[in-house]
Amino acid sequence: MPAVVGAGARVELATGGHAEYANLDHAASAPCLAAVSDAVAAALPTYASVHRGAGLHSQVTTRAYEAARASVARFVGARGSDAVVFVRGTTDALNLLARALPEGCAVVVFAAEHHASLLPWQHRGSRAGSVARLPLPPTPQAAAAAARAALRAAPEGPRLLCVTAASNVTGEVWPVAELAEVAHEEGARLCVDAAQLVPHQAFSLSRSGADYVAFSAHKLYAPFGAGVLAGRTDWLRAAAPYLAGGGATAAVTDTDVRWNDLPARHEAGSPNVLGAVALAAACDTLAAAGQDRLHAREQELLRRLRTGLAAVPGVTELRLWAADHPRVGISSFVVDSLPADVVAAALSAEYGIGVRDGLFCAHPLTRHLLPEGHGSAVRASIGLGTTAEHVDRLVRAVGELARRGPRLRYRPDESIGHLVPEVPGPR
Repeated sequence: MPAVVGAGARVELATGGHAEYANLDHAASAPCLAAVSDAVAAALPTYASVHRGAGLHSQVTTRAYEAARASVARFVGARGSDAVVFVRGTTDALNLLARALPEGCAVVVFAAEHHASLLPWQHRGSRAGSVARLPLPPTPQAAAAAARAALRAAPEGPRLLCVTAASNVTGEVWPVAELAEVAHEEGARLCVDAAQLVPHQAFSLSRSGADYVAFSAHKLYAPFGAGVLAGRTDWLRAAAPYLAGGGATAAVTDTDVRWNDLPARHEAGSPNVLGAVALAAACDTLAAAGQDRLHAREQELLRRLRTGLAAVPGVTELRLWAADHPRVGISSFVVDSLPADVVAAALSAEYGIGVRDGLFCAHPLTRHLLPEGHGSAVRASIGLGTTAEHVDRLVRAVGELARRGPRLRYRPDESIGHLVPEVPGPR
């Protein structure tokens, strides 16, 4: 099992005593893999600018940067002709693609998307023409049918379907291969937001048939500010550079600029070399550990979590599709008698458990799924550092909170944007 930095750390409880910190907030940002930390530490002594330096350190760093690109390409099953462009994260990747679309490209998305894949198409600078936002589909089969109908109704010309691979709210896995087949049959392309999928199970551009994939390193145990857009080259090559500056340029005169080819064309400025090295180390480590084996372990923990929460009176899990539909290690829920922010604050202060509360940057989806009377939800998300004890403690804590409420009073703390225990504490 790949080790994560900080595993086993103990935290002080506001009610007295200490507990091992149970990090159940992997969907927001995963902890750093020990192998990633080691890779970054190894790269630092020879760190230098890439591609244009004659010195030995620059040569070493350039090789490491391009080797990282090759590692990422293997990890996502890129086709030989695909480009791998390093960016800041999923949001950055999809904004880049929005600016690289053929002018007037019709875009189809679902209301289930994370804001990173919901909003860029209609933002300033996007080259999209029409943008169709489809209602939440009642089944995966309905998603494919709705996508087909929307693509057929779209204006003639280039068309793009963008879909999440795994929901950051429910963890539900979307039918990517089926949607890719639909898109291609209708003369369109498919872009996949895989930010919540690739930390949990294998993904392949070539096997799925997707044309583009975007994801963030900080969700893949490599929190050093990198991300990736990988996929077909023609739209990216024909587009103006995402940013104008050094690195993207092949030649500059007083009156003209000649831009580089891919991938440098969209990597202007000094690239995040250490972020790329970190991401590659995460990809290589997960691949070597066996993603199928890691996924199977996570699924056991997820079943334990969902079964435990389902047995707590007053707890409702959020889901779009059937309860047995495949999902990654995410479960969002509400407690009938308590606001989500109070539940999350109490889990942290009284039990040493880190979760997320809110609408999870997927406001249309989360609001649709929330039971009446609730304005937000609690999300527990599993990762490599999660243990059975962490899961059992969460289930026990939620049960106690649902029965008797928190032991402490809580107040807003504007400095962290969350609730914290009042002093002196127990009521």
